[in-house]
Amino acid sequence: MTATVCPGFEHGVAARPLLGEVESGDRHAVIPRPRGVLVAVADGLGHGYEAAVAAKVAMATLTACADLPLTELVKRCHEALIKTRGVAISIASLEWDGNTMCWLAIGNVAALRLRANDQGKFDREHILMRNGIVGHRLPPLRATTLALQRGDLLIFATDGVREGFECETLLDRPPQDNADRILARYGKATDDALVLVGRWNGSPAGGEES
Repeated sequence: MTATVCPGFEHGVAARPLLGEVESGDRHAVIPRPRGVLVAVADGLGHGYEAAVAAKVAMATLTACADLPLTELVKRCHEALIKTRGVAISIASLEWDGNTMCWLAIGNVAALRLRANDQGKFDREHILMRNGIVGHRLPPLRATTLALQRGDLLIFATDGVREGFECETLLDRPPQDNADRILARYGKATDDALVLVGRWNGSPAGGEES
């Protein structure tokens, strides 16, 4: 899948619909912002056309309102999705200033940050997935802020991808290679599936991390 070019954030996406379906209800957006980038993955409830409609509305709403704060963005999506099936969503705002990420999740779209440690293994930080459906039932919205370092990997995966997928990730491989590898080995045959893998490279101006 062709990835949007976003300075400071190299990424790749692998996706496929449920066998027999023309459209997937799993969608993504990577949207440049003045001070960074907005990344989101949505999973429309069920599969097929109606699920795809819900996910498309979510991504269109995020694109139109991308400069708003994260919690306000989710509220706008919720309002736009009331007449649809609704979606599960994970969304993150990555900021060049200070190298930080603010993220939140409603429903079961997994997301995690991977960072190499001194033992050559991964330190993992998982997003907190709160129960709810954007468009039908929102929980209290609480975003979490994390520090980023150059080389950090971010992975978003819908529930069409089996747990443990991060074990197939190789830090020295391009994000698209990792996304393709995860989908091929962990994608379920019983659901739509989408994986987004990104690498944080920091400010495109080349400033130092704080």
